[in-house]
Amino acid sequence: MRRKFVIISLLLVVATLALSILVSMYWLVAFAVVMLLTIMGYIDMFQTKQSIRRIYPLLGRLRYVMEELRPKMYQYFIESDIDGRPFNRLDRSAIYQRAKSVRDTIPFGTQLDLYAEGYEWMCHSVAPKAFDTLNHDPRVKIGNKDCKQPYSSSILNISAMSLGSLSSNAVEALNGGAKIGGFAHNTGEGGLSDYHLKHGGDLIWQIGTGYFGCRDEEGNFNPELFAEKSKIESVKMIEVKLSQGAKPGHGGILPASKNSEEIARIRNVKPHTVVASPPFHSAFDTPVEMIKFIKKLRDLSGGKPIGFKLCIGHKSEFIAICKAMIHLDIYPDYIAVDGGEGGTGAAPPEFSNYVGAPMIDGLDFVHNILNGLGIREHIKIIASGKITSSFHVARAMALGADACYQARAMMMALGCIQALICNTNECPSGVATQKKELSVGLVVKDKKVRVAEYHTKLVKNYVELLGASGLDETKNLTRSHIYRRISLNEMITYEELFPSIDYGSMLVEGGIPTKYRLDFANADMESWGIKLHKLQ
Repeated sequence: MRRKFVIISLLLVVATLALSILVSMYWLVAFAVVMLLTIMGYIDMFQTKQSIRRIYPLLGRLRYVMEELRPKMYQYFIESDIDGRPFNRLDRSAIYQRAKSVRDTIPFGTQLDLYAEGYEWMCHSVAPKAFDTLNHDPRVKIGNKDCKQPYSSSILNISAMSLGSLSSNAVEALNGGAKIGGFAHNTGEGGLSDYHLKHGGDLIWQIGTGYFGCRDEEGNFNPELFAEKSKIESVKMIEVKLSQGAKPGHGGILPASKNSEEIARIRNVKPHTVVASPPFHSAFDTPVEMIKFIKKLRDLSGGKPIGFKLCIGHKSEFIAICKAMIHLDIYPDYIAVDGGEGGTGAAPPEFSNYVGAPMIDGLDFVHNILNGLGIREHIKIIASGKITSSFHVARAMALGADACYQARAMMMALGCIQALICNTNECPSGVATQKKELSVGLVVKDKKVRVAEYHTKLVKNYVELLGASGLDETKNLTRSHIYRRISLNEMITYEELFPSIDYGSMLVEGGIPTKYRLDFANADMESWGIKLHKLQ
C-alpha cells in the first residue's frame, strides 16, 4: 500500500500541475488538494505511533474516523429501543418527554420480553387507591436523636455530581430545578461554589477524601472552614463520601482539561492538573474514629443531619461501622447506598465494570444489617444506582430505602444525549464540559424548569404506582410487592429472593444468619483490617 500510494500520489501531483499550467488555472485548486493529501499521506508513512496509518497512508485515517462515529451511528441507526447501554432508548425517551412536559405514554404495548429471565414487575390490587386521595409530595424526615436541624427531604433528589465534572451552567440548572421542585441537590465532592448557591435550592454538601472546600494547603480537613460553610442556609445536610459506585476504592478523578482556574480556586488546588482524590480519608483511620468524625461534623455544623455514602465492598467493614455506632451510641442520620452500576464519574474500566456490589444487593444488605442490629430507627437510607423510572424507585423502597438519588437521569433531564464522552471535556450538550463554547448551549432558564418537571412527573408516577398497588404510604410497600422471573415458568417475590431480617434479631443468641456469621467474625471496629476468621 505504501508503494502504491507513492506512485499514485506522484502521478496525481504531476497530472494536476500539468493541467493547471497547460489547460486552465482552475486546476490549481485540484493541485492544491492533491498536494495537501499527499503531504498528509507522507506524514502517515513516516510517523511511528499508529501502525494502520503507517501501512495504509490516508486510508488508515478512516479507521479512526469510523471509530469516532461508531457510538453515534450505533445509537441513532442500529440499536433498538430496548438494547442500548447503559440506558436504552425507551428509558432515555421517557426522561426527555417528562422533562419537556410532553406526552410520555407508549402505544401498542410493551417492547420488553415479559418471559425473559430477570424480568421484574410490581403487583397491583383489585382495590387500588384513587390518586387524588394520596399525598402527591411524599417526604421523609432525616435527622435522629442527636440532630438539631432535621431536614424534610423529597423521596427523590439529585445525586452527587461535582462542578468540574459538570459545567457551571449544568450545576446552576440542577440547583434551580431543585429550588422550583422542592428537592435537594447533592454538590458532589468538588466543593461548594457560587453556582450551587445562586438559586437557593436545598443542598447536600458532600465531603470527599480530598476535602474540597474545607481543606488546608496540605489537603487535610479544616474544621474552621467546614464550620463556616456548613452554616450556610442552603446547606441542609452533609454527606461524607467513603466510596462511589463508579469507582469504589479508587478516589475521584478530575481530568486536567476540566480543571480550570475557577475550579482550582473552588477546590484549592493547582489549575490545569489532574486532580486525583485519595482513595481513603485522612481524618479518620478506624470505624470508631469515623463515627467520632461524624459527631464532630454534626457539632461543627450546628446540628445538621450528617450521613455517609458508600458502595458495599467487604461486608465486614460495614458491620464494623455498625458495631462502632452501637458502642459509641452515635448514629449517622442517613446512609447513601451507591451501586456498582453508578457511573457519572470518569473511572478505569476495571473499576466501573468489576468492582463494588450492585445497588440492589448493597441496599438489601445494609437494610438487613441495620434492622437486625436494632439501629434502623436511627438511620434513613438513600438508594442510588441507575434509577430512571418510578418502578425503580418503588423497587428500592420495597428493599428498604427511604429515598433515592438520581445522577445520570438528571443529566438527561438537562439535555445529556448519552454521547459517552463525559471524560473528554467535549460533551456536545454542554452538560459534562468546562468549555464555554459548549456549555453556552445549555440555557439555565430553560433547563432548570425541565429538571423540576422531570422530578414532578416521576414522583407523580411513583405515587400512582403506590395507589395501583392498593397502598397509600411508602411504609406499606414491601418486598412481596415486587416479582422477578427466574425461568420461563417460575417467578418469585423479592421477599423470597432477598429474605427480610426481623428487627433486633441479630442481638439474640444464634440470631445472626449463617450467611453473615463470617462477616461478623471479621468485623473489627478498631481497624479496617479484615481478620479472616473461618467458621468452625
